Amino acid sequence: MTVILERLTGAFALNCELFFLTLLFSLPLGLVVAFGSMSRCRVLSGAVKTFVWVIRGTPLMLQIIVIFYGPALLWGMQAPRFGAALLSFVINYACYFSEIFRGGIQAIPNGQYEAGQVLGMTKTQIFFKITLLQVIKRII
Repeated sequence: MTVILERLTGAFALNCELFFLTLLFSLPLGLVVAFGSMSRCRVLSGAVKTFVWVIRGTPLMLQIIVIFYGPALLWGMQAPRFGAALLSFVINYACYFSEIFRGGIQAIPNGQYEAGQVLGMTKTQIFFKITLLQVIKRII
């Protein structure tokens, strides 16, 4: 009975580690991907939107299999299991988070940007002091 509990505890700890590392890496990556999909450069925007569409349209299990077995088939090197799972989860959830962030950013009225410009703020200040605070509230 103790062997079973030890293995279950170890598996639970491994899953918790995977979960927290996935959140740690996919949230900021999702914001970067959201900026890429909202870019004014049509080539970048189109490439990012296509990538997000493909990732969100394929099952996560297929992505894990491709990331785990892909390097072995192409270059003859074996990817570590935990690393392949982490990379798969991070890419998958970053694409989902990017759509959430994009929707939240685009939901902010243009009047908020104009108010920041009237106050003499730069675009960076407007984003971090006005937009981002409202986006966090809206996406939660």
